[in-house]
Amino acid sequence: MNQNYYCPLDQTMNLIGTKWKPLVLFHLLDGPLRSGILQKKVPGISNKMFTQTVRELEKDGLVLREVFPVVPPKVEYALSEKGKSLESILRSLDKWGAKYCSKE
Repeated sequence: MNQNYYCPLDQTMNLIGTKWKPLVLFHLLDGPLRSGILQKKVPGISNKMFTQTVRELEKDGLVLREVFPVVPPKVEYALSEKGKSLESILRSLDKWGAKYCSKE
């Protein structure tokens, strides 16, 4: 295969194609969330994996991180414009899961 081949789906999957990234992004669709609340909305994610995931999403320009200068520190995450552009994709995946995935 040509090394210069460009596949948009491949690029998209590199940005959001892990186990946790779509879940974090989905939970931010309704607005900014504090770090602890966001982490609780993603069942099964460890502290280490949560931190790694939000850092990667921030690095890729999908999530914005705001630190408030209070004690104890308050960190809030929100979708960037680029992250918001994934809304229809994430909502479609959620609808598909609700229709075709059993709740056993």
